[in-house]
Amino acid sequence: MRYTTFGRRTGLRVSEFALGTANFGTLWGGGATKSEARKVFERFADAGGTLIDTADNYQIGESEKLLGEFLAADRDHFVVTSKFSLGAGRARISSTGNSRKNIRVSVEASLKRLRTDHLDLYWAHLPDEVTPVEEVLTALDDLVRDGKILHAGLSNFPAWRVSRAATIAELRGWAPLVGVQFEYSLAERGADRELLPMAEALGLGTALWSPLGGGMLTGKYRHSREGRLSDWDGLAIRQEDSEQRTAVLDAVLAVAEETGRSAVQVAIGWLRAKAARSTTAMVPVIGPRTVDQLDEYLAALDLALDDAQVARLDEVSAIRPGQPYELIAGHRDTVLGVEDGRFIRPATPVA
Repeated sequence: MRYTTFGRRTGLRVSEFALGTANFGTLWGGGATKSEARKVFERFADAGGTLIDTADNYQIGESEKLLGEFLAADRDHFVVTSKFSLGAGRARISSTGNSRKNIRVSVEASLKRLRTDHLDLYWAHLPDEVTPVEEVLTALDDLVRDGKILHAGLSNFPAWRVSRAATIAELRGWAPLVGVQFEYSLAERGADRELLPMAEALGLGTALWSPLGGGMLTGKYRHSREGRLSDWDGLAIRQEDSEQRTAVLDAVLAVAEETGRSAVQVAIGWLRAKAARSTTAMVPVIGPRTVDQLDEYLAALDLALDDAQVARLDEVSAIRPGQPYELIAGHRDTVLGVEDGRFIRPATPVA
C-alpha cells in the first residue's frame, strides 16, 4: 500500500485506497454482517489501509456503529471520515440538509456512534439546494475550531459550487476545503469535464466512489443480477446500457486476459495509473462486502498496466468534453499565437 497527502492543501497522510463502508451492516437489506465487516476492516488494516470512509446514512447509522467498535483499539492510526446531509434515520425536515443546525446535530450523533471525539475529515454529502454556502462553511469552520473535525470537504457537489466555496473560505480566513468526493471509473468519467481539472488546479484531494461502476466493470452483470444491482435496486449502479459501455467492458476483459488478472484488478489498475499522473491525490473508495472481494481490490496493488493498455482504456472510455472545451481546443494554437503547436506548457495546472 502506498501513501500520499490528501491533496496539496493539507499534510494529512492517507493510504492510496480508502475503505468505503456502505456495506457495513444489513439494515438496507444488503450488506455485511458484523462478523464479516470486522474481517474486512481488519484485512484492510493488515494490508496497510488507513483511510476509512463512512456516512451517517449508511445502513441507517449501523455502518458508523460497527466502525466505532472496530476502531476502538487503535483510533488514531486511522483517518476517519464521515458525511452529513441525508440523516441516519427517517428523513425529516429537521434532520437532513446542510443547515448549521443539522451540521451540529449530525456531527455529535456521528461522533457518538463512532465512539470518537473528532473526525479527521467531514464531508457535506450532497448540496441541499437551499442552504447558503457561507452557512455551510462557517458551520464547518466552527467545528474545526472546536476540535470536532480536523478538515472539511464537499461530496457530490458540482465544480462551480466547490470552487466558489473554496475561494470564499480562503478569502475570509475560514477553515479551507481540502477535498472533493465524486463518482469516477472507466464506466463513468463525467468528472473529466470539470471536477478533476478543478481539483488539480485548486490542489484538492479527490475521493473516487464506485470505482467499479457499482459492479458493472466486473462483468458479472452480463450473466446475473446478483449483487448491488438487486440488493440496492440499481441505486448508483452503472449498467451496460450504451455501445460505449459495452466497448469499455470488452476492453477491460481483454486487458484482463492479456495480463492474467481479473477485470476488477484491471479497472482499479487503470485508476492507479491515473493517480500516478495527477499532481493531487486520487484515492479510490473501494466498497467490498466480503473479504474475498477486498482481496480482489488489494491484488491490484501489484498490477502495473503498460502504457499501451492504459492508453487503450483511456481511449475507449473517453467522453466528449462538450462546450466550451471543444471550442477552446479548436482555437488553442490561434489563441496562443503559434503555428506549429510547440508552445511550452507549465508542468502544473494554472488556477
